[in-house]
Amino acid sequence: MRDYIKRVLIALIMALCVSLLFLGGKHSEASMKVTKEIKNGWIWPTDGIISDTYGTRLGKHKGIDIAGKLNTPVLAVADGQVVKSYFSNTYGNVVFIKHPSHFVTVYAHLNKRTVFEGQNIKQGTVIGKMGRTGQATGTHLHFETHQQEWRFDKKFALDPEMLLGKVDTGEIVQGGIAGINDDVLEASSHVRPRKEDQMKEGKKQYIVKQGDTLYDISKKSKITVTRIKELNHLSSDLIKPKQILTVK
Repeated sequence: MRDYIKRVLIALIMALCVSLLFLGGKHSEASMKVTKEIKNGWIWPTDGIISDTYGTRLGKHKGIDIAGKLNTPVLAVADGQVVKSYFSNTYGNVVFIKHPSHFVTVYAHLNKRTVFEGQNIKQGTVIGKMGRTGQATGTHLHFETHQQEWRFDKKFALDPEMLLGKVDTGEIVQGGIAGINDDVLEASSHVRPRKEDQMKEGKKQYIVKQGDTLYDISKKSKITVTRIKELNHLSSDLIKPKQILTVK
């Protein structure tokens, strides 16, 4: 009788283990799919230089740091809703955004917050200005990504480079650039200037359409490809639809 009970228990335990492995596999597969989709759409949150990466400080650094100038605009990496916007002793001025993909992004040490809790925002919206509030040793943005939710123990933290593209310390990034796999698609200025500012500076902009090439745009705008790349800080000929290019 005891042997029978023992066999039944072993069978139940094995069935449970198989179920957990199956669910875990499904979850991993779903996470990989979501991650792949996001990589084709998220943008870098600000201009600056990568000053620290994920997992440093004995694994306690659960984000990436982008150093830059005081009050550099900080952008929402994707559409979403602001779930927190407050001042913290550690994060300083900080904004949390929940995205439809069920990721939460965190923007910390801001000098100023320009969004409020409950606000629905679009990708590229300026949500604050770079600063050094809270426990920060210099002016920079501390950026985190979390699956499902942010927790104090940061259990669900994910390396932002998995969603934005691989970078190294000392590398320059530009807000508004979209990550595609491990490559970087360079975009134009992320903040649309007001019309009066454009007139003062003599700027003219072109919105990239499906099928456009830099050569096509140069012909339409009567400007060389080289000059377009200089004006928009492009290091390649790669452009994407809806990208805004300065052409004068």
